[in-house]
Amino acid sequence: MDFDLQFGEKIVITPRNFKFSFRYEGLCEKHFAIIGMAVVSGGYPLYFDGTNEKGLCIAGLNFVGNAVYSEEKDETSGAINLPQFEFIPWVLSKFGSVSELKNVLEHVKILKEPFNEGLACAQLHWIIADRESCIVAEYVKGGMKVYDNPVGVLTNNPTFDIQMFNLNNYMGLTSGAPSDRFADGLSLKEYGRGMGTLGLPGDLSPQSRFVRAAFVKLNSVCDDLPVACVNQFFHILASVDNQRGCCRLEDGNCEITQYSSCCDADESVYYYTTYTNHRISSVALRAENLDGEEVVCYELLKNEDIYSQNG
Repeated sequence: MDFDLQFGEKIVITPRNFKFSFRYEGLCEKHFAIIGMAVVSGGYPLYFDGTNEKGLCIAGLNFVGNAVYSEEKDETSGAINLPQFEFIPWVLSKFGSVSELKNVLEHVKILKEPFNEGLACAQLHWIIADRESCIVAEYVKGGMKVYDNPVGVLTNNPTFDIQMFNLNNYMGLTSGAPSDRFADGLSLKEYGRGMGTLGLPGDLSPQSRFVRAAFVKLNSVCDDLPVACVNQFFHILASVDNQRGCCRLEDGNCEITQYSSCCDADESVYYYTTYTNHRISSVALRAENLDGEEVVCYELLKNEDIYSQNG
């Protein structure tokens, strides 16, 4: 989550019997349990990202200028009408896998309706994944677009198809030593390690961060242990961190990485760090009463937790 403001977000667990009253899709009284980052308003969880007990994961990312929601609901039989803020809870409450969801998305209409008058309608697109596959859902002019996502990465603008096409510009990158193909008759040699990544973008633009995150993720190596995977996941995210002062806005504020998070979708554990606390903290979905009716919230641990080894 890269932004210049905080929203009072918390780790929020929504148990199976919490009543989701969807505006146009009726009352959902029983559903999969959910854990993720959310703002709770009037008892309702407005999720930024999360996973459910079946291992389906989703995150919404800013998509300003490209997200074009429907102004009116679709009265066609079979249409699924969802205000933007309902999309994540609808997905996580009802579906256990990408394959279950994928063919249904073509019937979804995302409506330009805010949660209330005090909250703007966020312009988003979504990355959705499980153990087997990953997709991107974008609601643009012309309706819902669904893309298979072979790299498992999403940033903000532009649209996902353009992001993927842009990777063609970086096909020469390698995690190993580069080959000398500059010209015949020259004998060029590497003079340091890592030269295969020369040209990997290092700026903070969404398109460059997409390339960098994709390269780092796809070349990442770690032990097949949960703690090693979590540790490596946060190293991958750190490659696209937004440091205070490097992205200044017109009002003088700075955009920073407010929090980073990952889900162990097998064990339903949510891990996170914040800008001011780099220690990895976790909240386990299954440690709570999953048959409850009210959301359970955990405040983010934001004070830097430094371990002193000698006193």
